[in-house]
Amino acid sequence: MPFIDKSKILILATHGYERSELRVPLDELKNRGASVKIASLDNDPIKSWDKKDWGDTVNVDLLARDVNIDDFDALVLPGGQMNPDILRHDTDAMRVVREFVASGKAVAAICHAPWLLIEADAVRGRKMTSYISIKTDMKNAGAIWSDEAVVTDKGIITSRNPGDLQPFIAKIVEEVEEGRHERRAA
Repeated sequence: MPFIDKSKILILATHGYERSELRVPLDELKNRGASVKIASLDNDPIKSWDKKDWGDTVNVDLLARDVNIDDFDALVLPGGQMNPDILRHDTDAMRVVREFVASGKAVAAICHAPWLLIEADAVRGRKMTSYISIKTDMKNAGAIWSDEAVVTDKGIITSRNPGDLQPFIAKIVEEVEEGRHERRAA
């Protein structure tokens, strides 16, 4: 069970991530002492979506295809509409998500990012939340959906939107420090 200041966190994202949903966890977790790396589909900096237009970029530390989940304590999946929609069609990205779910390590998805959990067949029978527009997707995939800021089910953390970032981050810290969770694999 690692303390947050000794933990290693992976953020998986690509172009079109919701700016605040990557930047705030990245900064907050680093400020608490965690080592945070960003994985993506290629080595080029990835561009955010900030409210109504393209925002700034963030550098990529490693490729999704090169991720070894044994090197990390948790996975964070920022939302936005484009980011998870692109990632859920990528074999390497989905391998990362499935392996983290199967490992029992903390997995945190906000906004539209639970689409990745749907694609990984990791929502069936689990208590979850998401951005309201994918509520039906979540329910159709078998999630027990609830309109709450943060919902956690055996180390899988879901949240609704940027307004929920502070409780989302607090729950990531809590779940990382609890260590692995016994749960069924995706």
